[in-house]
Amino acid sequence: MICIDRDFPGGNILVESIGDDAVILHPDMRDTEGGWFYWAFRLRGAAGRTLDVRFAPNTPIGMMGPAISADGGVTWRWGNESFTNDSFKLTVPADEDELLVAFAPLYTQSHLDRFLAARASVGGWQRHVLCRTRKGRDVEWLALGAPATTAAHRVVFTARHHCCEMIANYAMEGIIDGVLADDATGDWLRRQVAFCFIPFADKDGVEDGDQGKNRRPRDHNRDYIGESMHVETAAIREFLPRWGGPNGVTAAIDLHCPWIRGHYESMIYQVGREDPGVWGEQQRFGALLEKTSWPGSLPYETADDLPFGQAWNKATNYSGGMSFSRWSASLPGMRLPTSFEISYSLVKNVPVTTDGARAFGRRVAQALAAYLSS
Repeated sequence: MICIDRDFPGGNILVESIGDDAVILHPDMRDTEGGWFYWAFRLRGAAGRTLDVRFAPNTPIGMMGPAISADGGVTWRWGNESFTNDSFKLTVPADEDELLVAFAPLYTQSHLDRFLAARASVGGWQRHVLCRTRKGRDVEWLALGAPATTAAHRVVFTARHHCCEMIANYAMEGIIDGVLADDATGDWLRRQVAFCFIPFADKDGVEDGDQGKNRRPRDHNRDYIGESMHVETAAIREFLPRWGGPNGVTAAIDLHCPWIRGHYESMIYQVGREDPGVWGEQQRFGALLEKTSWPGSLPYETADDLPFGQAWNKATNYSGGMSFSRWSASLPGMRLPTSFEISYSLVKNVPVTTDGARAFGRRVAQALAAYLSS
């Protein structure tokens, strides 16, 4: 008998009906204002069968169809059968009785723990607790590189302000590996730069499988104004100025994923700031990033960066509060407050893979060394 559930970290699905070989589903919006497209379910009892999976009334299928894992979410592949914006065919191999099927490759606490455990022998990093969520989970921050009190530069990376944007974490893994690498880039970064990595700005949302985007009454990436409503953003606002100390923070880079499909959803880009000086720094960093290379990396071109005032990047989009990137621009010493949007599924006709996102992260580390040393 076919069984579909969401009882695992990151799970999100509502089942409308299950027939012989057809299922009708839709994402659980929970406290999201309007609609969004994150979903992830576990499928059992369908080995050797071909299913017709449909979503109603939503259209939450991305540009590569569903992401599928046969090992509990450790590795992922894209489905290779027909799909539309609201449906896909899924042929389950006879030897795969349990699958995770999701909008894109998931990344939860277990992925971070596995990543860090594999680098325990490398050293050069420390794990700290930033705060505890309302549900009792630890929100970690990772210290890499030189001590913050003596480093020439202090740099912050954040991800999952919108908890559904999982590809950002795979890119963050690549950045961390770039800092830890036994090469000229890693050596320079560890000697000259203090790093603070915050992998999960909305830890409860990540583990619970929330949408996160447009969370009522205010999502985490609009919570950097007035009195923060979320304990994680309040902790970040208190911690980073103190961590930066008298010399401040040089760069703050927030990693995101965009909308489900479309022109800007098919690339990696920086979200341009309205301040001409900051936009100039973003363009300088982007030019350096474009010159980098790493085998298997997702492509990036500076020309794809989205200037302020174009497409969705307008003042009206920020009326619901203040983003991390805008707030971080006010930190003492700040030169590069920026954010990246990294496609969930397809970048310039290159399918997004977890390794491709990690490889892009290695390029970000290279570009950061070039930016800070010039």
